[in-house]
Amino acid sequence: MSAVEPVSAIDPFVATHDGVYRDAMVEVTALHGPRPRRQLRTVRTEHFDILHEGPLIKLSHALRPDQIDDDLAGLIAEELFQPGWLRGPDLFERLLTGIVLSTRAEPLDAWTDFYANTLARVAESLTGDPTGTRHGTIADYAPVYGLAEQALAPGTVLELGCCFGFLSLRLAAAGRAVIASDVSAGTVGLLDAVAPRLGRDVHTRTADAGRLPFADDSCDNVLAIHLLEHLEPDHGERVVHEALRVARRRVVIAIPLEEEADATWGHVRTVSLDDLDAWGAATGHPYVVREAHGGWLLIDLA
Repeated sequence: MSAVEPVSAIDPFVATHDGVYRDAMVEVTALHGPRPRRQLRTVRTEHFDILHEGPLIKLSHALRPDQIDDDLAGLIAEELFQPGWLRGPDLFERLLTGIVLSTRAEPLDAWTDFYANTLARVAESLTGDPTGTRHGTIADYAPVYGLAEQALAPGTVLELGCCFGFLSLRLAAAGRAVIASDVSAGTVGLLDAVAPRLGRDVHTRTADAGRLPFADDSCDNVLAIHLLEHLEPDHGERVVHEALRVARRRVVIAIPLEEEADATWGHVRTVSLDDLDAWGAATGHPYVVREAHGGWLLIDLA
């Protein structure tokens, strides 16, 4: 029996042709003009048409570049994954990547739209002046960003599990010296490429948050914002230990408070306020646990 061929990693910089993105699992097409009549065996939602063609998922959409921001994640979740039409975090990431890239001829132009639109809408949400129809993603995490920014001590910042790096970009715009770190080399490379286009000075590092390549007491603040729910308990314990080792002044941890881990977003476990309190007490340092748009643990080391 022949071995199963591994599926290639997602390439955020792959070029599209005539508004079509293709990889080993998905084919995403940007439509121009009215959507055609629904084809046989096609599932049609408000924004998407999906068709299973053997192992390939074909998706078409009519979203414009000005509609491309991180609310796209909420849109995909609401219309395709929560109803059960599709499943799996890898497929989710491939479709989001394909939709973004299909809107522009040049990959970096498409991602610059995605980042600029998202940062603008985070700012709108935090100032209480949101515009247009939204699908929850940005509105849900914008207040978390605002609270994280308020929780920082003076000085430098290391963000663990930064994902796209929106929070790090906001902190850099406010004048902070920031290192954005994530285990995904593709995500870190994307942030590294887009940040200069946005005029933001963010240093990046690909790293497992449980094994950080930084010296003891090397950053004033270490952030783990909505990271620990993505990690198994032993891995999460190592992340907390590493954050305490690297931080010079403050560790800030935030988690969503869920009754069940939401697999749509890649959550593998729930973390409670009691868990946060236990971590804080075990440090021997002053700490605060509070609830506001989820749970928070602030540990002071200075």
